[in-house]
Amino acid sequence: MNGLKMWQLQYKRGIAMSDSTLWWVLAGGAVVIELVSGTFYFLMLAIGLACAAVAAHAGAGPAMQLVVAALVGGGSVVLWRRYKQLQPSAAPAAANRDVNLDIGESVQVDSWQSDGTARIKYRGALWTVALAPGVAPTSGAYRVVEVVGSRLIVKPA
Repeated sequence: MNGLKMWQLQYKRGIAMSDSTLWWVLAGGAVVIELVSGTFYFLMLAIGLACAAVAAHAGAGPAMQLVVAALVGGGSVVLWRRYKQLQPSAAPAAANRDVNLDIGESVQVDSWQSDGTARIKYRGALWTVALAPGVAPTSGAYRVVEVVGSRLIVKPA
């Protein structure tokens, strides 16, 4: 074991795996885990492992390779987490225009029933319309703000 670095793997025939190869294999494994799990965090860790492989190619020692992997991988995870926290949360599916194309569409309500609903013809079918909280029932143009089942929730346009 003379001259072998701490992180080298040896096979039965005495073939040694270099530090950089080990880091590349670990990075590939992290990418595979990311593809299976669907999280983005393993990809960030894979970047750190790949940077450790580059450090090994550059001649850094095992301790420095570990530091590079930890700083780059861990730092990118922390930065990604912070980025995701700063992003506005998506609207629920019932009120999200990306999920339901009826959101934002205009409808005409001629009369309201005593229970606060109305029946309108929309997209070739009869729909039940309900008012969003805090809106008074008056006839006129409304905009769809949410779809709950087969009920359109509307606000004045």
